[in-house]
Amino acid sequence: MLIKKGFPYSHWELLDAETGDRLRIVPERGGLITEWRCKNREILYFDQERFKEHSKSIRGGIPVLFPICGNLTDDSVILLGKKVSIPQHGFARDSSWQMSPLDNTLGFRLSLSDNENTFRIYPYNFLLEMEVSLGNNCINFNIIISNLGENKLPFSFGLHPYFRVKDLKNINIEGLHPMCMNHLNLSSTVTKSELSRLEEGVDFLCGPTGLVTLLDIVEARSLQVQFEQPMDLAVIWTDPPRKMVCIEPWTSQRNSLISGDRLQFVEPGSKQKLKCTFLSF
Repeated sequence: MLIKKGFPYSHWELLDAETGDRLRIVPERGGLITEWRCKNREILYFDQERFKEHSKSIRGGIPVLFPICGNLTDDSVILLGKKVSIPQHGFARDSSWQMSPLDNTLGFRLSLSDNENTFRIYPYNFLLEMEVSLGNNCINFNIIISNLGENKLPFSFGLHPYFRVKDLKNINIEGLHPMCMNHLNLSSTVTKSELSRLEEGVDFLCGPTGLVTLLDIVEARSLQVQFEQPMDLAVIWTDPPRKMVCIEPWTSQRNSLISGDRLQFVEPGSKQKLKCTFLSF
């Protein structure tokens, strides 16, 4: 059941009446899921005070990354013969989405389509739909990207979940590729070395992968991110002293709209489907 609530901020609540598990969603702020409560535990990190400051980027919840992940060289790219500027992680996380309940499922659909503002920086006609449902100790994401225009649609897509942890010095992350790309200096390096510095702040990309497990040793709980092709790249980001770890499923690396590396395309009149699951136990 979806319920509109005004405290502690304006949001919609999806509640599982049997288990008490819930999601909080703010469609007008980037289709943002701000909270996920599972087994009486809050799974997501969310900076509520920063959220109130609309001039600042949000820190927490599950931001949506589209039509790029990361940033572009000089934040600009040539699309359909025109130079345009696209902000870091795209515009989806700053856009107002439409929301509706899913039929016969404990979940909802978030929808974002092209408009005058998006068309100026991304000259394509599209429909982005994200179906989100609560399952047994999990959130399921089914993403559908439809090309409504006459030109081939290039894109990258990602989710940017902030997972709450008790202490960055007492966590383990398993399931990553042994080598990674350090986003801070764009060098190839050993993943184990990056994982040893989580409490210092890291930003790196691994992949492809199928399953990544985060173990919070202090709280004796685990969380899994289940990846599916083509959204099977994993970005790990920490931002101390914030007590959180981002384990982000991406389709493509930074700058792919320019480099073409793993860039995704949807033909006119066609759709691309993406999936991933977050599981808490």
